[in-house]
Amino acid sequence: MENEKQERSKEETAVVLDFLPNGYHYDERPMYMKNPIAQAIGSGHFVLLELVPKKDVHLQPFEEVYIGDGKRDKIHHIVGKMEVGKLTATAKSQLEFVIKDILKKNEKKFIDFFNKAQPLSTRMHQLELLPGLGKKHMWQIIESRGEEPFKDFNDLKSRVKLMPDPEKAIIKRIILELEGNEKHKLFVDV
Repeated sequence: MENEKQERSKEETAVVLDFLPNGYHYDERPMYMKNPIAQAIGSGHFVLLELVPKKDVHLQPFEEVYIGDGKRDKIHHIVGKMEVGKLTATAKSQLEFVIKDILKKNEKKFIDFFNKAQPLSTRMHQLELLPGLGKKHMWQIIESRGEEPFKDFNDLKSRVKLMPDPEKAIIKRIILELEGNEKHKLFVDV
């Protein structure tokens, strides 16, 4: 079971949020000892990562880089996971846009969440953990998906009356999970 969790949380690709060619400004080491740093978010499990690019590689925000096993073309090594509080102002400002882009590219994965979400207990359902979704929406989603699974976000919005924007709800939930104050993790695998 433990190996499954480790295997599951491994990111293959990450999207650059910010690139610091001269390292962190608060690093007091001499310039020649500093490494360039990229702050990135994993494309699969939304893990915040600190990356060191290969020599003479300059990364751009929104650039997707391979960080999996095997030969990496742009990344020398992964320093490790990081907390949202360590993100630069630029990285924080890009976070929501990058998450939205990842969501759009993987819409099926997130629609599957609405199609397969389960109760957490007799009083709480996974769907209710999304900001703006209460019991009324939860029951409408469950009844509607029972008739036919949702195809995409537009299908979900058209079949569930007064549904808050599901994309925005997921983005808000991911950011809340990244901030580390949530008991249950739906999307972020840390």
